[in-house]
Amino acid sequence: MNENMEYHTHKAEDGTEYTHSHLPGHPHKHTNTKMVINRLSRAIGHLESVKRMVSDERDCSEVLIQLSAVISALNQTGKVIIKDHIEHCIVDAVESGDKQAIDDLNKAIDRFIK
Repeated sequence: MNENMEYHTHKAEDGTEYTHSHLPGHPHKHTNTKMVINRLSRAIGHLESVKRMVSDERDCSEVLIQLSAVISALNQTGKVIIKDHIEHCIVDAVESGDKQAIDDLNKAIDRFIK
């Protein structure tokens, strides 16, 4: 076994055990990583702008409209992340019988949608 890899065993509902490995930290390779980072950078910049609006005592209605734009941008980014995760990590998890990954995604979606 490769000493740089983390290995662990899962047990499927039918009792079948399987071992798989991944690099430390369980890296997630997604096709939209660059897009997500760019969207987050824009949202951060937009949020900084909203913060300045509050400091400058701008009209509350204007602040709320801009804040809703930031929230919408973050929600859209979350959707991209969910889609990417399903297309890559969840597909891999289903193929290997890793039910925990599906449970983890369901919990994350519940928290995201709150």
